[in-house]
Formats: sequence, structure tokens, C-alpha cells
Amino acid sequence: MESNESLKIFYERNAPHLGQHCIGAGGMGHFNVFSRDNCSLMSPYSRRDYYKISLIIGKGKLHYANKWIHVDRPALLFSNPIVPYSWEADDEDQKGWFCLFTDQFLEDGTRLGNLQESPLFKIGGTPVFFVDDEQQKILSDIYTKMMTEIESDYIHKYDMLRAYLYVMIHETMKMHPAESFEPYQNASQRIASLFMELLERQFPIDSPNAFLKLKTPNDYAQSLSIHVNSLNRSVKEITGKTTSQQITGRIIREANALLKHTDWNIAEIAYGLGFEEPAYFTNYFKKQTGITPNALRTDTV
Repeated sequence: MESNESLKIFYERNAPHLGQHCIGAGGMGHFNVFSRDNCSLMSPYSRRDYYKISLIIGKGKLHYANKWIHVDRPALLFSNPIVPYSWEADDEDQKGWFCLFTDQFLEDGTRLGNLQESPLFKIGGTPVFFVDDEQQKILSDIYTKMMTEIESDYIHKYDMLRAYLYVMIHETMKMHPAESFEPYQNASQRIASLFMELLERQFPIDSPNAFLKLKTPNDYAQSLSIHVNSLNRSVKEITGKTTSQQITGRIIREANALLKHTDWNIAEIAYGLGFEEPAYFTNYFKKQTGITPNALRTDTV
């Protein structure tokens, strides 16, 4: 599970079989549109650094941290940079389109306000809309126009693409969202597993210029788009340790490795592990291990 998928990672992962290079919108953010004919049958469970709207024509399952939904008929999916998810296709017969874009692409002149607070993208909202034949035709026509426009030489093509995106969003707001999400029977096991995988993804700290991005239980809960109480309950139930204990234990293991196997000074190690001051790291390390970082390094030598 990647902690975040950037646009760069998206294109590295998908460009070879999508057959289309990165197309941006200059200083107006980023926008691109693709056919799903050659889409991946599995997508990694992660957050994305971009918004994505997919017209899914093909069967599969959408997985979130504590619930899932079976897409067994054409559906429109809205994903935002906050909520992680994964897609698992039931078969290779996958059609449709998807477009991806950044906040900046819509922020000029948008009447929708903050996208993450809009009805289609907000946390806790329902991101899936099953569509009937007429709605599918309307949406397919919009995507077809987007595909044509993005390949054109028209100087104002991104204004056209932005307009098509507005039309798609407003057409969807007329629809009723899906109500058939199912909770996982083993939700605690799944949440704990996702947490442990995400925790491991933060390591190793392999450069003095790198730093720990997620440091608290709340950081991890936000990354998994679940309440911190749900995360704490699941981790304790499955592992026997609290979320804080798991995080602390992993930081201490990494600190030991850095102290023993690198020539970084204590300040570099402290900053890399997310401590604002080296003294905080020294006190933290001594409280957990009984010795100071310098003492460990001296003993090792």
C-alpha cells in the first residue's frame, strides 16, 4: 500500500499501457482523461494526490478501510486526495473512461467551493453513483468530447475541458448515490493490517533529508480515512498493543538502526524521525530504552 500516489507515480505506473503522456494545464493545475479499455485490473490501496472521476463499465469491487461495494453495473466513481481506496476487477472486460485533475484546475471561477466539501467529494459522503442507460449515454458523450478536445490544438481547450467537467459534476448531482456499501465482517483485522502496512511504508528513513510524515495515531487515522477511535480499537484488538505503542516501537527500531549503521549525527536522526528538537529525541529514546542515543552509539563502537 502506497501512503500516497502522486501524479508522477500514477504516470510511471500507468503510462505504458495507457499510451498517453502526461498532459498538464500549465499554471492552471493539471487535467487528463483516459479510456479504461486497458486499465489495471487491480489498483493499490492508497490515497491519491489528485481528484479522479471514473465511469466504470465493468464489474468489480471498490474497497475502503472498513467497507466495500460491489460494482455490478455501470457506475460513476468520485475519489478525492483524502480518502484511500482500491479497485479489484472481477474480470478483464473493463470499459469506460476516467479523468484526473488537481484542485488548481477548477479553482479559478469555480462555484462549487472547496472540492473536498462538495457533495460528491466530501469525507463521509457516498462516492458511487449507479447510472441508467440514459445517464450512461450522457456521461459517455461528455468523456468522448473530453478525449477529442484534449488531443486538439485549440488554444482554449482547457477552458473547454473545465466546462465539460462542470457539466459532468452537475449532471451527477441530479442523481441518487449508491446505498449498498457493505461493512467488512473482519473490519478490525483489515484496519489493523492496513495500519501496520502503512506504518512500515514510512521506513526506512534512508536520507538525512527524508523525514517521518506520519507520527501520531491521528495522522494514521486520517490517512486511512477512519476515526482515530476505530483505529485504536482495531489495533489493540488484533495486536494486543495500542496504536501509540506500535508507532513508538517502530520508531525506536529505526532509531537503533540509524544509530548503529549510519554516520548521521544525532540531530539529523532526530529530524528524520519527526522530532522538532534533538533533545526531544534524546529524552524519548532514553525513556523507551533506558539509555541515551549517544550511549548506544558509544557501546556499539
